[in-house]
Amino acid sequence: MHQLTYGDIKAAKDRIAGRVRRVTLAPVDPGDHEVWLALEYMQHTGSFKARGAQNFIQAHREAGTLPDAGVTIASGGNAGMACAWAAQQQGVRATVFLPATAPAVKVAKLRSYGADVRLVGAEYAEALAACEDFAATAGALASHAYDHPLIAAGAGTLLEEIQARIPGLDTVVVAVGGGGLFAGIATAAQHRGIRTVAVEPRNCRALHAAIEAGRPVDVPVDSVAADSLGARRISAMALHAAQQDGVHPVLVPDDEIVRARQALWDHHRVAVEHAAATALAALTMPTGHGYRPGDGEKVAVVLCGANTDPTDLVHQPNGG
Repeated sequence: MHQLTYGDIKAAKDRIAGRVRRVTLAPVDPGDHEVWLALEYMQHTGSFKARGAQNFIQAHREAGTLPDAGVTIASGGNAGMACAWAAQQQGVRATVFLPATAPAVKVAKLRSYGADVRLVGAEYAEALAACEDFAATAGALASHAYDHPLIAAGAGTLLEEIQARIPGLDTVVVAVGGGGLFAGIATAAQHRGIRTVAVEPRNCRALHAAIEAGRPVDVPVDSVAADSLGARRISAMALHAAQQDGVHPVLVPDDEIVRARQALWDHHRVAVEHAAATALAALTMPTGHGYRPGDGEKVAVVLCGANTDPTDLVHQPNGG
């Protein structure tokens, strides 16, 4: 198993320079500590996944290992969109497998990025099996939503951008699903001497379970943020990153995730996925839970994606 290194992230940073949008940083009202929101939901395709997808395709192009059949992935979520977009940007064929039950809006979005969308079976597992078969028979390069060093290294470039713009950054707060974003950010953060707060929904705790067991294990998935953070098992890469110094795991309940997402809308007119609000919830939970920054601490909270339906955000007149 390739363990992610800072060298992987540095290579990714050089590789995708100019191919992705630099993250926008927004300060939150000052208090005893300094908090910045990293608005990564403004990235191409609406999530951080564009970074890993670009790095994955570009690295294979440089190595001469990009087949004529292009890339393939089984994902109707952010990873699938990012893969299709990155492939389109680089003139590479992308074949995306989804269950036949996939929402029409996702299929249309993927096709807008030029992907060949194939609907197979009623469940994700069937689409994944078809994707693996296609990779084997057609010779397409199989991508993964999170469990690949090139994908995680691309995600880690986000921390490099954040720390370059916030001198003296102490802490980065990030939501954890399958662990690609977390592994990349934590690896870069450790190199920079920055603490990583790894936040999971209480009922999607693949990282916590792996830390307790000492190895990746399957967990039940039941959270309002499960559409993005609902991995049943964390990657070995992410567990390795979590076992290093400077990582602080936190669990947050669904009601706090919903409250944080609503607060982002009420006070900042920011509409993000529940996954993105999960990170902020670690800071806004009642005293004694979550993560409490110390006096003068500089904290960046990653708002990782905005592929969400905003109609369930309650409109508050005059910003609440």
